[in-house]
Amino acid sequence: MDSASGGEGSSSASGAAGGPTSDPSSTQGPSSGTGSAQTATSSDQGGPSTAQQQGPSRYESQKRRDWNTFLQYLKNHKPPLTLVRCSGAHVIEFLKYLDQFGKTKVHVSGCPYFGHPNPPAPCACPLKQAWGSLDALIGRLRAAYEENGGRPESNPFGARAVRIYLREVREGQAKARGIPYEKKKRKRSTSTSTTAAAVEVAAGGSSGGAGGGGEGSGSGGATAPGGDHDSGGGAAVATAETTTT
Repeated sequence: MDSASGGEGSSSASGAAGGPTSDPSSTQGPSSGTGSAQTATSSDQGGPSTAQQQGPSRYESQKRRDWNTFLQYLKNHKPPLTLVRCSGAHVIEFLKYLDQFGKTKVHVSGCPYFGHPNPPAPCACPLKQAWGSLDALIGRLRAAYEENGGRPESNPFGARAVRIYLREVREGQAKARGIPYEKKKRKRSTSTSTTAAAVEVAAGGSSGGAGGGGEGSGSGGATAPGGDHDSGGGAAVATAETTTT
């Protein structure tokens, strides 16, 4: 009895101390479950990490570079400027500073090719930033300012002076280069409203005609399936055309 109890005690102690390692069959289930859980966790985490590895879009990358360039300009400014003290006048100075890196020929008023869209020969007129590039730059910096904690009401890139300067640059370059900058004309909403009115009248006419049972009074009940949509549609188009005329 003593030897038996001693054997059971030793076996239970060994099971408590090293049970998970002494019996491979007992550890196979939990280890496989843990492995599958880890695999599932890693696979779940793999989705967002894969999306993050794609990197920002081209617009976001350009916006970040423009923002860093402007911050560097403020740092090198004499005297140095902080973002809080930056105003629309400083933004205009920054745009004029960028003209030295421009690649667009802008003819002066005394140039013989002033207003010529395709000059036949080179001239000594300066190269500047094109209006379209400056306008897009201001749009990116305006968004970056607010994304970095700036308040919309104090955004220097949306100042009235900056808008006036961009308009003057657009008009001046249009005259100097002979290339008018025309805004895209918006399509008239008359055709859209006419179509919407036609659809509404067509729906009402078809339901009324189907419910009226041939009387045309429109006092019938629910719309019958397979109603005469063509006749209702024709009446609706005619009504809409009369109203538009």
